[in-house]
Amino acid sequence: MFSGMLLIFLPLIVGYLIPLKRPQHVHWVNTLTVRLVIVILLLMGLSLAALDNLGSNISTIGVYAATFFVCIGGANLLALPILDKIWPTDTQGHQHKLKLRTMMSESGKLIAAVFVGLAVGLIVEMDLSWVDTASEIILLLLLFLIGIQLRNSGMTLKQIVLNKKGVVIAALIVITSLPGGLLAAWLLDLPYHHGLAMASGFGWYSLAGILMGDGLGPVYGGASFIVELARELVAIMLIPMIISRYPLTAIGYGGATAMDFTLPIIQSTGGIRCVPIAIVSGFILSLLVPVLMLFFLSLGA
Repeated sequence: MFSGMLLIFLPLIVGYLIPLKRPQHVHWVNTLTVRLVIVILLLMGLSLAALDNLGSNISTIGVYAATFFVCIGGANLLALPILDKIWPTDTQGHQHKLKLRTMMSESGKLIAAVFVGLAVGLIVEMDLSWVDTASEIILLLLLFLIGIQLRNSGMTLKQIVLNKKGVVIAALIVITSLPGGLLAAWLLDLPYHHGLAMASGFGWYSLAGILMGDGLGPVYGGASFIVELARELVAIMLIPMIISRYPLTAIGYGGATAMDFTLPIIQSTGGIRCVPIAIVSGFILSLLVPVLMLFFLSLGA
């Protein structure tokens, strides 16, 4: 069990040990990461096409995704407003009107990659036995690049530790998400370590879908992708509506996306004071996604 987990963690750890001094190198890593994500999501679509009884499996994916989304998101939203009550945070937002189309374009590209892979797999007759091996190889490379990204994200350990609100938000998301995953697993009659793994995506839908698909197959991968994508899309709509009254709730529900995709929304509607909190909480959750998800997946190995 632990040898397999170490094999997966190793590229992430090695990548984290590599500092990049030149901005163009950081840009190259970021660009390559995005392209590899698209490639591996195409492969996920091909894996779905290779499933027997595809129609019933798609129905299963929908049921899994809906159950985990409600249980995990509900658990988060039960606890986060309490944090706002006991630890008020001032906001200085300007309530800028944000272009929803622009914010959702990247999500749309990733969704399209899955559907393109699915369509190709259904239309073109080909041997798909190579897909799983190719996905595993690309996954290792992707984890290596993600390690480099986390190391060069600009956040130092001191900055993370000193921002207490960001640390507490991240801890609360983890503490509430895991019981939500257990509840969903119980409702669906799934192994509990599968539920814990599903609960460890924290909004990072591309990586979560890839890791779950590699560990448990395309049904789990597709469901995880949908769960975390839904979190991000709901966060886009929810943040501007609640951040003035519940800033920590708005930041926390964004999960790992608070340090990147939803950060402009948080800054524009909540003000600059919310930015360090969002970056720290998002960074911690981003770091924990591969660590926790791979750990829980290894429990069944």
